[in-house]
Amino acid sequence: MYHVELLLLVTSLLFFAGIFTDKLSTKFGIPALLLFLAVGMLFGNDGLGLQFDNVSAAQLIGSMSLCVILFAGGLGTKFVDIRPVIWPGVLLATEGVAFTWLFSGLAIWAVFHFYGSFSIITLPFALLMAATMSSTDASAVFSILGNKGVRLRHNLRPLLELESGSNDPMAYLITITMMDIVLQGHQPSVFAVCASVVWSLLFGLVVGFGFARLMVAIMNRMSLNNGSLYPIMILTACIFIYSASSFLGGNSYLAVYIGGLVLGNSKFPHKRSTMGFIDGLSWLCQLLMFLVLGLLVQPHDLPRVAVPALIISAILILLARPLAVWLTLLPFPAFRGADRTYVSWVGLKGAVPIILAIQCAARGVPNADILFNIAFVCTIVSLLTQGTTLTALARRLGLTLPRIDRHQPTHFDIDLPEEIADRAMEMLVTEEMAPADTPLCRLGLGQHTLAVMLRRGDNYLFPNGQTLVQPGDYLLLLSDPQQAVLPTNDNNDWEHNLLQRTRQFLQHLRHKN
Repeated sequence: MYHVELLLLVTSLLFFAGIFTDKLSTKFGIPALLLFLAVGMLFGNDGLGLQFDNVSAAQLIGSMSLCVILFAGGLGTKFVDIRPVIWPGVLLATEGVAFTWLFSGLAIWAVFHFYGSFSIITLPFALLMAATMSSTDASAVFSILGNKGVRLRHNLRPLLELESGSNDPMAYLITITMMDIVLQGHQPSVFAVCASVVWSLLFGLVVGFGFARLMVAIMNRMSLNNGSLYPIMILTACIFIYSASSFLGGNSYLAVYIGGLVLGNSKFPHKRSTMGFIDGLSWLCQLLMFLVLGLLVQPHDLPRVAVPALIISAILILLARPLAVWLTLLPFPAFRGADRTYVSWVGLKGAVPIILAIQCAARGVPNADILFNIAFVCTIVSLLTQGTTLTALARRLGLTLPRIDRHQPTHFDIDLPEEIADRAMEMLVTEEMAPADTPLCRLGLGQHTLAVMLRRGDNYLFPNGQTLVQPGDYLLLLSDPQQAVLPTNDNNDWEHNLLQRTRQFLQHLRHKN
């Protein structure tokens, strides 16, 4: 009678536990994704006893979650940022993945033959295992770099985000190809495999780009009475791109990433609210995906594979990934030794290896349980070693830029135009800054900053230069570093220009809404 209610209750408790762990992640520097996994394991079979062994359901949840995460990653990637690093990024996402797969596959085969308990493992199976762990996980890179606010020199951050967001399709293709080889038991034609890979990538690219452009044209030409439908339309586009590309033989993961990239760099109605909706949904998918993976794993099975898994982790982190990065970036002398070392270290594993291992189990690959458990251990090791040391290594290599603490407005629920949203910030007026009843013009905001709104308790005011501010007030500020927003002659001109700019800003908001 209470089956559905009990399921919802347990699910909500899992989500609450996962959300609260994000605070611990920020405080102690532990990747949030690792804590999500830990929560799932805590509630799982070897923890509090929650039974979950449905591989098909886990595969469906993982695939759809990864689809949304990649789509959100594309939406949040600005083409102007990745343009200087597009060629090295694309090569890392294709050639780099292939090098990582080949180097680690041969090393894994040697490890299994050295470790006598797993002598049944063949070279194709070792290459299949390497394929599942050959990419850099987008959700891990986006969340860790984003949460820690790491600013890197030499365009390293857009390079890493481009690579991690676009290399899963290559890993997926290699995994599917090796899976077919293991299941069929014979080696297919090299030409046929290469043709299939090229076709899949090209068709995924065409589907993602073409449908995203069509969606932009449709949204800019139609007017929906309910603005809340625009985020739903974008989510529906994501699902359509993924499924249509898969049915037509294209690479669905590449298609959704390209679709998100095109939509994120285009203008369409209610874009800011849509981006916020997809970003929140992406975090929900990450939380759900890692909780499910944590529930699915059986910790009592891990000791059996602990030693080879640790050796394979060391091979991936210290040998295969660095060799692949250095070879791939050889044609780009702008990236120095320190840059390549850091890119090599940011080879974070996340949910992708485990999801691909689940797909192997779902298709009946022999010894898929070994593959799953080793992929799980390698993910844990990667998040613990690489994920917790990203900032420290960047500082050690001299690659960090001074941190900019920008406090995004939280006390002003207002939808700013995209062109000025990144220049908005809020400021709390303190007694040290201004005693009670101090004119706004005496706060010394500077020529490049405009105060457009004031919040006092639950009341909102549109200030001018003579508005009296008090400690505890919040100011919504817009800064323009390129040109002086306010003139510097006398107070009357200053106030007149402030009022004029404020009116223009409010008129723009009313027209937009």
